[in-house]
Order: sequence, then structure tokens, then C-alpha cells
Amino acid sequence: MGEESEATAGSNISNVPASEEAPEPPDENLYAPEDPEPAVERPSQPMDDEEMPLADHVEEMIKRLAIVLVVAGVVSLITLPFADHVINFLWNQILPVGPETRPRLYAPLALVMTKLKVASLAGLIIALPVMVYETYLFMRPGLYPNERRYYLAAVPTSLVLAFVGVSFAYFLILPAIFTYFLSYTQSANVAIAFGLTKTFNLILMMMGVLAVVFQIPLLIMLAIMMGLTTRQWMANRRLYFWGAFAGFAFLFSPDPTGMAPFLVAITMVGLFEGTLLLLKWTGK
Repeated sequence: MGEESEATAGSNISNVPASEEAPEPPDENLYAPEDPEPAVERPSQPMDDEEMPLADHVEEMIKRLAIVLVVAGVVSLITLPFADHVINFLWNQILPVGPETRPRLYAPLALVMTKLKVASLAGLIIALPVMVYETYLFMRPGLYPNERRYYLAAVPTSLVLAFVGVSFAYFLILPAIFTYFLSYTQSANVAIAFGLTKTFNLILMMMGVLAVVFQIPLLIMLAIMMGLTTRQWMANRRLYFWGAFAGFAFLFSPDPTGMAPFLVAITMVGLFEGTLLLLKWTGK
């Protein structure tokens, strides 16, 4: 009897219709939300980026540098015939007119060399944006499209900042320096003699240095926009930057009294801090 009941139970189990079997679990994907549109991924590297041998990179860099030097040389040659007028204009505008401030020549070629330096300054100012553009062409294969736009916008900006730097030297720094020169000699009852070569060395050097110094905001903005650094990183290391600015100013400002290097260093720190403050204000 027990065996029969077991067999009957077994037959009942086997005779259960397939439709009455335990239901299968629902498909998980049936009620799942629709997949969002796939995000457009930024390529891991720029589309034009290609591996090049180191020798090819060096050769291209030399060619780009040669273009900058050629442009500077051509502009200098064009400016050279007008160097006399530039010398007279700058001298009369920066130094107070008088017998004690007339330029003195202490070498046979002093005037010729001064003309060449004046022409070279004009070449430097025009060559600055050319250098920025040639640097862009050198780095272009490794730049993303937005980085290329930033770099191209920097070309005219560089020229504008160079002229602002020269104007800053012309209207503020140089008059302050020569006023200081004239004032500290009056107490000693001595006459100061302005040699053409050394005086114009100071004038042109200050204009050239400040044309380069006023590129600081542009360089900071480019570095941050291209993701090379951040405003906070630079702000945390501001003392290192201040020390570098002071070293640059005292190295490239030919003034034994220390007045010119001090003014240049203050200008560099002001540009640096002003740019960081502007970036903080705009939320960059």
C-alpha cells in the first residue's frame, strides 16, 4: 500500500501540466529604464598627434625659431633708417630738456650701436606674437580643438601686451628712474653726464624687458585654460614665483642703483597677483 501511494504521488507530480509549473522569473531588462544616450568620450589623444623621432622635433623647433629671428631681423632693417628720429624723440620725452641732460658720446661707434639697438627693439616687439604663433604651429598636432583656439587668440593678445609693456616703461618706469637719477645728484652739488650708449642701454632694456614681462598674464591664462596647472596651485607657491621675479628683474635690469630692478620686480608681482585675483573673481 505504501509503495502504491508513493507511485501514485510520483505519477501525480509527473502529470502536472507544463502551464502549471513554477513561473519563470521576469526578465530583468523588461522593466529596466531605457539606456541613456552614450556620452561622447574625449579622445585619449588629439587626432593629429603622431609619434615623431626626437631629431625631427628638434629640426622643426630650429626652423620655427629661425622664422622668428628672420622676422625680427627684417623689422630691424626696416626700422634702422628711422632710428635717429626715435632716439631724439625718446631722449627728449623721457629726460627733461636742458644742457645737463644732452647725450654725450664717449666712443666713435656709440651712435651707430645705439641705432642698431633701437632697431632691434622694434624687431623684438613684432617678433613676440610671431614667436607665439610659431610655438602654436609646433604644438598644434598635440593640441585639442579648444586648446588651439586659446593659442590662436593669444597671438594678437601678445602684441597688445607688448605695446602695453613698452608704454608702461615709457610713461611710468623710465621717467621715475631718471627723476631719481637727477634728484640724488643735486644734494652732492655734482653734475651728472648722460652717455648716449649707457643711457639708451637702460632705456631700451627697460622697454624690451617690460614688453616681455607683460606677457605674464597671457602665459598664466594659457597654462590654466590648457589644463597645465591651476590657479590654486600657483597661489600656493606664490613665494617661489616672487623670488623668480626678483631674480629676473635684478639680472636683466641694468641699473647699479637698484631702482630699475625694484620697479620691474614690483611690476611682475603685481601682474602675477592681479591675474590670479581676476581668475578667482571669474571662478576659473
